[in-house]
Amino acid sequence: MHTRSVVIIPTYNERENIAQMIDTVLALPEAFHILIVDDGSPDGTAGIVEEKMEQYPGQVHLKRRAGKLGLGTAYLEGFRWALDAGYEFIFEMDCDFSHPPMKLIELYEACAKGGADVAIGSRYIKGGKVENWPFDRIAMSYGASLYVRLITGMPIKDTTAGFVCYRREVLETMHLEDVHFKGYAFQIEMKYTAYCLGFRLVEVPITFTDRILGTSKMNTSIFKEAFTGVVKLRYWHSCKGFPRRNNSPVSHL
Repeated sequence: MHTRSVVIIPTYNERENIAQMIDTVLALPEAFHILIVDDGSPDGTAGIVEEKMEQYPGQVHLKRRAGKLGLGTAYLEGFRWALDAGYEFIFEMDCDFSHPPMKLIELYEACAKGGADVAIGSRYIKGGKVENWPFDRIAMSYGASLYVRLITGMPIKDTTAGFVCYRREVLETMHLEDVHFKGYAFQIEMKYTAYCLGFRLVEVPITFTDRILGTSKMNTSIFKEAFTGVVKLRYWHSCKGFPRRNNSPVSHL
């Protein structure tokens, strides 16, 4: 099945979710392909993906990596692969169903028909919400996004969101090798880079539901990287000419 869209899903020990996620995305009324970037999951996640590749030939793809190398590097590898494969709309999404797969269609339409360059599945605009999170985690997440807005001036309410659609032009214009961060700060850096390069970012409301199956990968070091990383991003932009614009995109592998 031909499509211009690919959903990149990083995985580590997601055997409880991966098959259902692939089936759900490929059953949507809009056509998507899927790229799984697996960080050497010892629970057999990649093996399940390989079975799905046989079930959905040409629609499911797999990149195996040797160990836990970080969320940011997983997406960067996925971006390069997707650009070289010719996709026009490139998505980030978690494997744990915290991001509702049906909302992929709204993110796609925001970019393909609504004039957005980057569409963000947002918990914190009108119509968005969070379910099954304790109050302290909601407060920390919302506070982090507010902090980012205050430091950077970026008019995005869910700056740490990991449910995103990029038009390929955005990723081609970035120097992906310049991306510094791996966790929450990676998500902030990608949005801030697109914003500084003059691209149009829009938010689409979603209901974010905490995972039911599997284990969360969140930890305090991720928050620490985000807290300090935002200040660095602002400094680099003000004093170091960040971000650089790539005026002559070439092969990304």
